[in-house]
Amino acid sequence: MAEARIDFPSRVGVWWTSDSWSIADSAAVARDLEGMGYGSLWYGEAYGKESLTQAGAFLNATERLVVGTGIANIHARDPIAAESGARTLTALHPGRFVLGLGVSHAPLVERGRGGTYSKPLATMRDYLQRMDAVPEEIEPGARPTRLIAALGPKMIELSGTAADGAHPYLVLPQQTATTREALGPDKWVVSEQAVALGDEETALRRAHAHLEIYSGLPNYRNSWLRQGFEESDLVRGGSDRLKRALVGMGSAEQAAAAVTAHLDAGADHVLVQPLGDSPFDDPRPVLRELAEVLF
Repeated sequence: MAEARIDFPSRVGVWWTSDSWSIADSAAVARDLEGMGYGSLWYGEAYGKESLTQAGAFLNATERLVVGTGIANIHARDPIAAESGARTLTALHPGRFVLGLGVSHAPLVERGRGGTYSKPLATMRDYLQRMDAVPEEIEPGARPTRLIAALGPKMIELSGTAADGAHPYLVLPQQTATTREALGPDKWVVSEQAVALGDEETALRRAHAHLEIYSGLPNYRNSWLRQGFEESDLVRGGSDRLKRALVGMGSAEQAAAAVTAHLDAGADHVLVQPLGDSPFDDPRPVLRELAEVLF
């Protein structure tokens, strides 16, 4: 099959939680982001909306914007459906769809979906192997680009040997550099960077709300410990030290510097996640302000 590729129109994209928005309103946001100069739109799969369906809507609503799943939960669909659906989107929109895959988290899989969560590395490896086994006759020539939500060294290694790269989330620029070094120059590294504009009190409050859930999940806690933080930083919502390190705070220029730090560390593309008072706030006001500095 043809080599996987991503045709990013620019080096900075957006990570946005669109679940509470209607698909028509979400598509309008996607068009606006494209008009601002952002190169991609990525979103998660935790609250209920189906990932590949959303990708199709965003791709159809835009002309050049790359759409990525950040991440499609491998517990939400079997690997044959994931590979076949991704090949179809890639065939319809060459170079514009990225299938980001992740193992999610035990509480979300077991309590939220009624599934079984065990041995995430082995589970992901088996999932990718079963994707590879889908016959080439299913949309021949349209191999989707696959990135893995990789935080630990073994999952990062797998993202290089069995996929096209990694999608680091909630990491320092130093971890982006570590991922780049592990993967070498020929794999994709697409890192996420949260930003909170405004005065210090507002920014810290929004960062706290953002980290509230993540700080209770073992995958992220272990990741932060590997990056040099201490147990005292892992209180719910994170210590001030953790918040200031993981979230670009203050002015648009300060937030843009946090994005640029990941690019300088070796990321091919960085996803800005604007934080408001709710994860479902309209992202466009912050992103317009940032775009004036970034582009």
